[in-house]
Amino acid sequence: MEERTFVLIKPDGVKKGLIGEVIHRFERVGLKIVGLEMFQPTHELIDDHYPKNEEWITRLGLKTLSTYEKYGYDAMADFGTVDPAVIGPEIRKWLIDYMKASPLVKIVVEGIHAVDVVRKIAGPTMPYLAEMGTIRGDFSIDSPALANKEKRAVMNVVHCSETPEEAAHEIKHWFGGNDKIFSYKRAGEWV
Repeated sequence: MEERTFVLIKPDGVKKGLIGEVIHRFERVGLKIVGLEMFQPTHELIDDHYPKNEEWITRLGLKTLSTYEKYGYDAMADFGTVDPAVIGPEIRKWLIDYMKASPLVKIVVEGIHAVDVVRKIAGPTMPYLAEMGTIRGDFSIDSPALANKEKRAVMNVVHCSETPEEAAHEIKHWFGGNDKIFSYKRAGEWV
């Protein structure tokens, strides 16, 4: 099934000089880059990228508490609470601050099962769990435990849409209309 998905190369990916490497990994499996732009994000664009609903924000808090429990850290000492609904907004703020730290590269990738293939190439969101051979496994070793202790977001090189619906929403958010997204045949593609 031919589809489009959205990829954002994050500040650590840009600062490590991985833009070409990330694009190369998608292209070498036969996916097409049909939209591409480097830009400096505004607070508003990043704020609108991340969900603002209570359920999603509380889930951020729950993930953080789970990490603290797993590694024996004291959430009360670091956050002054163990309420995920209070911790979640702090984590969301770290994400926004991190994403504004440098220019980003936004990409629309097209191909068969593009959403799933891109996520497979990127590897799991948590780099320390990502297999070697994936973008995150090869280029990041960050963990939520370290990020939480340093009061920052996990640095994991790229953001990739999780579902076709999320991809459509993110492509519209970041690219607006279709005037910056192109159609073409790659060499060797059937006409």
